[in-house]
Amino acid sequence: MEHTQDNPANQNAAPADETAQPAAENVAAQGAAAAAQAQPENAAEAALGEAQAKIAELGESVLRAKAETENVRRRAHEDVTKARKFAIEGFAEHLLPVIDSLEAALADSTGDAAKLREGVELTLRQLSSALEKGKVAALNPVGEKFDPHRHQAISMVPAEQEPNTVVTVLQKGYVIADRVLRPALVTVAQPK
Repeated sequence: MEHTQDNPANQNAAPADETAQPAAENVAAQGAAAAAQAQPENAAEAALGEAQAKIAELGESVLRAKAETENVRRRAHEDVTKARKFAIEGFAEHLLPVIDSLEAALADSTGDAAKLREGVELTLRQLSSALEKGKVAALNPVGEKFDPHRHQAISMVPAEQEPNTVVTVLQKGYVIADRVLRPALVTVAQPK
């Protein structure tokens, strides 16, 4: 009888072990599934955190770029304003000796006409030199073909020259770097 009692105990023990083993496997599988489920959630949260950090970094970069663009725009505006304000600085420097010469002529009380004429001629040469340095050139188009962009005809006169050529210059014209400052006042030869 002992033998029969051992069998049922052994038989009962075996199924209990078999039941415990699948339950342990089930718990382990659930833990692994929970861990696997938690791992994607953690990975998703990590990816979300990285994306938000990247967005914040890009937002900061955009703000810096906007600020830099505004600084460049402001500096360019200041440079243009200064360029306009001081554009004639170099030209004015060339005119200062002319002013000095004219003031010296006015201060002279000797009354010598020859000396005064010589001073005026020197002052005119200084002024012409200052204009040349400032790229201002005189137009004296005697004998040239009439150009309405560079000359202003006052009248047409009978002349031996070809028609539509400049006969006399009543007032010189001036150009600066090929742009007309003042057209020359001229008389033009009439067609025959």
